[in-house]
Amino acid sequence: MKTFYPRLFLKPGREKSLLNGHPWLFSGAVASVEGRPGPGDIVAAVDSAQRPLGLGFFNPHSDIRFRLLTADAGLRLDACFWRERLRFAADLRRQIIPRDTTACRLVNAEGDLMPGLIVDQYENYLVCSMATAGMEKNRHHLLDGLHELFHPAGIYERSEGRARKLEGLEERSGWIYGGMEADRRIPVRENGLFFEVDAVGGQKTGFFLDQRPNREGVASLCRGLKVLNCFSYTGAFSVYAAGGGARQVISVDVSEGANAMARFHLEKNGFSPDRHPVIRADVFSWLRETEEIFDAVILDPPAFAKSRKDVARSARGYKDINLQAMKHLRGGGLLWTFSCSNFMDEALFQKVVLGAARDAGRQVQLLKVLGPGPDHPTSLAHLEGRYLKGLLLRVFP
Repeated sequence: MKTFYPRLFLKPGREKSLLNGHPWLFSGAVASVEGRPGPGDIVAAVDSAQRPLGLGFFNPHSDIRFRLLTADAGLRLDACFWRERLRFAADLRRQIIPRDTTACRLVNAEGDLMPGLIVDQYENYLVCSMATAGMEKNRHHLLDGLHELFHPAGIYERSEGRARKLEGLEERSGWIYGGMEADRRIPVRENGLFFEVDAVGGQKTGFFLDQRPNREGVASLCRGLKVLNCFSYTGAFSVYAAGGGARQVISVDVSEGANAMARFHLEKNGFSPDRHPVIRADVFSWLRETEEIFDAVILDPPAFAKSRKDVARSARGYKDINLQAMKHLRGGGLLWTFSCSNFMDEALFQKVVLGAARDAGRQVQLLKVLGPGPDHPTSLAHLEGRYLKGLLLRVFP
């Protein structure tokens, strides 16, 4: 039996973004709404001639008024729909996740046509985040589907942050199902290397899964090099560099808790923290004070821009840190530099890094444009979802 959803009528010409594949409609595109759908209800978007465009989540309190779920306006979006959408996402991960790797992103929000839902897998545990009213409303369907498909030992929820507040939702965290002691970490393997993940207290969901292919790239190019890993967090890049044969890796982070985990990860993977020291320091200050020169530098800072108003200030931060890094690279040295700020687009990031090179008096070669792994898919029409961007550069003498 066909389900009839309330209709969202668009102003003339405002259907173009949906037709071009972008999954969002903003409040200014809406002419009127049929009925009184509430936050998270499913509505059918129609153009000014009342032609159907697709089904999606509606939220009258958000500037993003509509989030597309499917272009097929005749579908019934029930428990079966969500189970199949989760299965489709899982099929991709089965194809692409390397052997001897037990941690990956299972669902990447709009990239898997599940706006607002993040699910990460760590061994046999899942960590999820629901950031939209629509996902909140379908919470029971999603949890049932995750249980049926993955049979996890536990599911931990970290539905936190600015996006949830913008949807009018309160933050929520805790074990939904199963669980473990508060101070216990989940052991995982990535390409045969060993890590432990703090799903409860760590950054994001506990581990930066999006950087896996970039860590692989570091390992492939670091043999015999002296490497500096800035903003090293729990040392994943450092472990890969050491595993790739770096003669020395120096890790710098301001958090002693993260540094303790970095030392632990080095030791668990057979690398001595004496040979590969972990230093507690503010990276900006440390780079200004040190006189050491490196063969390779890795810059993976936290997001400097939390909102659009932060972009100008964050651009100055990215420029400063890249400038300082380039001053400490030998001729022919390599720089892996990243931004995970949603509001710092790739063109602006490249412009900032180029400005840093110019001010440092260095010329650089672009070897590769970097981004997240394929378990973090994004829509080609929704580049906002590609929050991680990076560059691999080589510095001229």
